[in-house]
Amino acid sequence: MPSSLSRRGAEPIRRRVGLALTLMTALACQTVFAAPPKGSTEHIAAVTGRIDERAVTANAARGTDWPAYGLDYAETRHSKLAEINAGNVNTLGLAWTYNLESTRGVEATPLVVDGIMYVTASWSVVHAVDVRSGKRLWSYDPKVPREYAQKGCCDVVNRGVALYKGKVFVGTFDGRLVALDAATGKPVWEKDTVEDRSRPYTVTGAPRVIKGKVIIGNGGAEYGVRGYLTAYDAETGEQKWRWYTVPGDPSKPFENEAMAKAAKTWDPAGQWWVTGGGGTAWNSITYDPELNLMYVGTGNGSPWNHRKRSPAGGDNLYLASIVALDPDTGKYVWHYQETPGDNWDYTSVQDMILTDLTVGGKKRKVILHAPKNGFFFVIDRVSGKFISAKNFTEVNWATGYDKNGRPIETPLARSRDAFDAVPGPFGGHNWHAMSFNPKTGLAYFPVQNVPINLAEDKDWRFNENKPGQPQSGTGWNTGMLVNTQQPKSKAFGRLVAWDPVKQKEVWRQEYASPWNGGTLTTAGNLVFAGTADGRFAAYSADKGEKLWEAPIGVGMVAPPVTYEVDGRQYVSIAVGWGGVFGLFQRASDKHDLGRVYTFALGAGKPLPEVPAYPQGELISGVKYDPAHIAEGTRIYVSNCVFCHGVPGVDKGGNIPNLGYVPSRDIANLADFVFNGPFVKKGMPDFTGKLSADDVEKLKAFIQGTADAVRPKP
Repeated sequence: MPSSLSRRGAEPIRRRVGLALTLMTALACQTVFAAPPKGSTEHIAAVTGRIDERAVTANAARGTDWPAYGLDYAETRHSKLAEINAGNVNTLGLAWTYNLESTRGVEATPLVVDGIMYVTASWSVVHAVDVRSGKRLWSYDPKVPREYAQKGCCDVVNRGVALYKGKVFVGTFDGRLVALDAATGKPVWEKDTVEDRSRPYTVTGAPRVIKGKVIIGNGGAEYGVRGYLTAYDAETGEQKWRWYTVPGDPSKPFENEAMAKAAKTWDPAGQWWVTGGGGTAWNSITYDPELNLMYVGTGNGSPWNHRKRSPAGGDNLYLASIVALDPDTGKYVWHYQETPGDNWDYTSVQDMILTDLTVGGKKRKVILHAPKNGFFFVIDRVSGKFISAKNFTEVNWATGYDKNGRPIETPLARSRDAFDAVPGPFGGHNWHAMSFNPKTGLAYFPVQNVPINLAEDKDWRFNENKPGQPQSGTGWNTGMLVNTQQPKSKAFGRLVAWDPVKQKEVWRQEYASPWNGGTLTTAGNLVFAGTADGRFAAYSADKGEKLWEAPIGVGMVAPPVTYEVDGRQYVSIAVGWGGVFGLFQRASDKHDLGRVYTFALGAGKPLPEVPAYPQGELISGVKYDPAHIAEGTRIYVSNCVFCHGVPGVDKGGNIPNLGYVPSRDIANLADFVFNGPFVKKGMPDFTGKLSADDVEKLKAFIQGTADAVRPKP
């Protein structure tokens, strides 16, 4: 009996001890397996390590993160998030700002995964930001040599990074591709993407990762390069394939059948392999996993002038085209050329969007595209067949496209004499991102005109710098003269909603200026976009009604993004005025360092005070010889105009207008032109390129022009 009672009494004790041990084990397991703190290197490594093809595809269905440049492989920039919607967007407020510490253009699309943001500033600097706090996690500066700036046409910009399996990939302005550890920002590998360092290649576009390969193109067609696209293994950096956009030297074997085919559309008398040919793929790349096709947009001819490039004519494949490639091998599949025989810098590198549309009662897999040439294209992405095209803005080079998808050109289009190109080389729509909302069926993008008058440069020779040839002193090769006559077309900017099935504009919002930011659209019936005059706004996607606006103050060119963190939706935009137009022009009287602005419903932080643009008085009192003005004009056009604009006429952008700098600076111009203080900021050193006499003539033009435009008392 006593022994039986002891056994019965021991049973509850054993159960209690067992329960305690179980609880202790559970607590120990929780300690060992507890999720790392959000924003820690362990957390970042875990969430970014999961980003692959499956994750990007799955995210497209819910839109929680923004893991790829255009949000998804189709690059629709349409978010499924709707916490912020047309009914409550007016309560959107500032959550935080982040200082990018940059003074040049910011064109980046931020990527965001579980509250970790990756965004680039000018000079290809990468920042990792904790969205939960708005604080820096790390930054990486690839230390691009500042003298490399003169090798780029359009500001020292970068449009963003790619993210894949725990690595961040950035293309640097000087042509490198760098893989960084996403958690720490430390370099993992680096590759030089430039095959010929004697040529002025640059990289400004965001890489894309497709099937474990990092795809990157390049720029430089204004200078004289041969465009190409390269794929690197994401893990090791090993080059997997390279595809050229234009043919090489015909005295040597062509790389593939596509190049042999393309060569037949060029005239060897133009020696395109010497001038490079152009066709650089500096921006748009999309991917269809179902078809296993990637699509790339190609750039303008080098030089611009078709007669100089290919005297007997010809389409000059694959310039100004959409090209489909096999992402496994880089092999050519099909192409559609939007601007045969490009003569106007009509690139086709603007963002492409993949979607399915019902056209003529039939469901079609299509590409939507609004390139520089002013026409909105709908192309079959299976076959590359032309479906339709309609001008979305004023054009004077073509009246339309025939049933075979070829433009019906006007007699003016290839004039040897001075003519207004409408659109001009800035494009009816440039790189500024387009979005597509499947519910409204509309595409949203900024439309513009920057007046330009072009004339054939009969004296042009490759790399011969003759005064009066635009920017020839810094390496440009256009074969065209610019604004020898005052352009008659008018400058404008507007936001347009376009129906790609009916090929018609549905609504528009007029802007104060050209060169406005890209767009984002959401399931909340919203379109977000920033403007050149410093306003970040939300519009109803269906009707275009303005519903909300934040007075940022500084002009915006980059597109916004939206994402969800811990159940709350945010909208972010990277701000920093610049790009080729923003170098010398602006529509805002404010000036600030680059910043990321992030908004959420009910947030209430005040917008930061933005300082006024440092505009001085019109220069006066610099001594000069009036006889030097004419030659000084030609020297200025060849060395200064695309960065500084016309003295006293343009307003200055992120580079000052020389009509409004201190007069003593122009009086002592040689101190700035020859290895001056701004070389460390990217200004060319003209030592050995200009003489002391040239500088005196420049002074005459600058002060003489200021005197000519000075208001009379």
